[in-house]
Amino acid sequence: MHILDFISAEPSGQATLQLGELTLALILSSLIGLEREFRAKSAGLRTHTLVGVAAALIVLVSKYGFTNVIAQYEIVLDPSRVAAQIVSGIGFIGGGLIFVQKDIVRGLTTAAIIWLTAAVGMACGAGLPLLAVFVTAAHFLVVFGYRGLEQRILSAHAELLVRYAPGKGAVEKLMQTCTGRGFQIQALTVEQDDPASTDETRTIHLHVQGRGGVEPLVLSIGDIKGVASARMMVPERSKG
Repeated sequence: MHILDFISAEPSGQATLQLGELTLALILSSLIGLEREFRAKSAGLRTHTLVGVAAALIVLVSKYGFTNVIAQYEIVLDPSRVAAQIVSGIGFIGGGLIFVQKDIVRGLTTAAIIWLTAAVGMACGAGLPLLAVFVTAAHFLVVFGYRGLEQRILSAHAELLVRYAPGKGAVEKLMQTCTGRGFQIQALTVEQDDPASTDETRTIHLHVQGRGGVEPLVLSIGDIKGVASARMMVPERSKG
């Protein structure tokens, strides 16, 4: 078959099929963006939707946008090269979502989801709707299903005993430290000190739950200004 006959048999790239692929990219990327929006992440509904639809459009342009050049100069194009550039270019957006606050890295999950959204859009533009739908469903499985799995497998429970000096903001900083290290305070009790005691410090009994090491958390709490001591209580069954 002559190349001109081959080109004439190719779709124009602006038919109902391509509009359907863009619409699918719009719907799937919007669903992913809604999940991020509900969690109040820095990249939400609009960002994910635009990334997904743009990725789909770029793939479609790569597939159908250069047929006139091929017909005129008999040039063979490789659409996969454009797809590879999307994968590389989306890293700039993802990199802008990752930031470090003290020693805690934030935004990694959102950056990964931006990358996934681009892949979903690329699959839609490439005419692979089943794969696009599957990956979108896998996204929700990971985000919602794996959270409970992480909490069950990797969750750590600990009871801490902290002595602090009132009036120095130690309690507020203590709560910020726990939250910053991924721990939730399940219970907080201020123990009643002996009225006859001359010790000006007070004691807090904390029950925390979260991911990560408890020992680094205890060390961080001990470094807070106004905290006299911090230690992890040993459960009764572990004593002896």
